[in-house]
Amino acid sequence: MIIVSACLVGINSQYDGKNHYNDEIFNLVKEGKAIPVCPEQLGGLTTPRAPSEIRIVNGERRVFNNLGEDVTKEFTKGALEVIDLVKKMNIKKAILRKRSPSCGKGQIYDGSFTRTLVDGNGILADLLLSLGVEIENL
Repeated sequence: MIIVSACLVGINSQYDGKNHYNDEIFNLVKEGKAIPVCPEQLGGLTTPRAPSEIRIVNGERRVFNNLGEDVTKEFTKGALEVIDLVKKMNIKKAILRKRSPSCGKGQIYDGSFTRTLVDGNGILADLLLSLGVEIENL
């Protein structure tokens, strides 16, 4: 069993209320091989919602939306919900949305809302990697 970003299976969970449908990922869920998750929704954020990015504040990673609201608590809560599922089901692989402040692995936006990429991982991706979960980004 693997976890996949809900937006990849056609669930309109992306910040703008859209998705990034992928036939292959949808079929994994249809075949019972994958579970779709959206950490932002699990953390209590609505869809649609203001776009968010990670920035460093006083040496700490924080998530802010483009309205200036700190949504770190919601991002963390949702990521921990997914981690609980991963642990309970002994999940070792995830296919997640690239550049997302939750799911991105390797590169995320820099927090300036100028579409500038920096090296780094989203909140969920960091936690999954700490558990040894393999992440593929789409």
